[in-house]
Amino acid sequence: MKPIYEDIRPSFGSSFAFRRFNGEQCSSLPYWHCHPEYEITFISNGRGKRHIGDHISYYDEGDLIFLGPNIPHMDFSQEVFEEHYEIVVQMKEDFLGPHFLDVIEMGAIKELFERSKSGLVFYGATKWDIGERLSRMVDMNSFDRLLELLRVLNILAYSPDCFSLNLDYQSLEIKPQEKQRIKAIYDFIEQNYQRQFSLEEVAEHVNMTVPAFCRFFKKHTHKTFVSILNEYRVARACALLGEEHVNIANVGYESGFNNLSHFNKQFKLFTGKTPTGYRKHLKKFMVAPKKTGDATAS
Repeated sequence: MKPIYEDIRPSFGSSFAFRRFNGEQCSSLPYWHCHPEYEITFISNGRGKRHIGDHISYYDEGDLIFLGPNIPHMDFSQEVFEEHYEIVVQMKEDFLGPHFLDVIEMGAIKELFERSKSGLVFYGATKWDIGERLSRMVDMNSFDRLLELLRVLNILAYSPDCFSLNLDYQSLEIKPQEKQRIKAIYDFIEQNYQRQFSLEEVAEHVNMTVPAFCRFFKKHTHKTFVSILNEYRVARACALLGEEHVNIANVGYESGFNNLSHFNKQFKLFTGKTPTGYRKHLKKFMVAPKKTGDATAS
């Protein structure tokens, strides 16, 4: 069975993807899939199955798994019927820059990344410690979340509560022409998101008919093109909302939405907040610098 290629985009304002799913949401994840990102998955509770490449094993009382890139696998909570939640962190090897893992302080984490290509399972105190840390990351801002991810990776790198799945399945490489076509589509979005265009135009850009384009895109990303386009536009809007001089209506138009009502609806769909609410949320993390001479003489 050929796995679905899951195209993963970093979370808003972040260099890596971070998602939390409750039990009902877990069933909407791609079933047999792969991606070029490293993946940490924590399952809070319940019994389930690990199906990774040709490997099948089982876990009790939740799980903590670290997988290397391009390894086909099932969703680890697909057959968990007890009440649970799942946290998934996905990152490229160079998510902090092409040479970040080469600095001396990252030596243990670099080795961890290499070991993850055989599949790593963490148990005992480490599993619950990391699970709590990942849970707290849900409510952190992007900077604190990044710092906590580095702590998580460092703990995993030195943890003795670990065993390898000894995967001998060769990681699956997506066909170069498919990667190039997907990249061309995302490049088109990045260059044209501010204007209105048709599916015919983007399909023609990658030399496909509209029906073939829609099938190809859904097959390789598990999302529709319109959904991805709106997600990108909302991400751009999030960046603009940090600039106080841009009013809400202009944020929508500059992000590619030609209708304010549609902008508000899509923004709340992807972020859970209205644009105004999101801007107020950002202000919580903005600290005004202290002016010289503010202190009073004693």
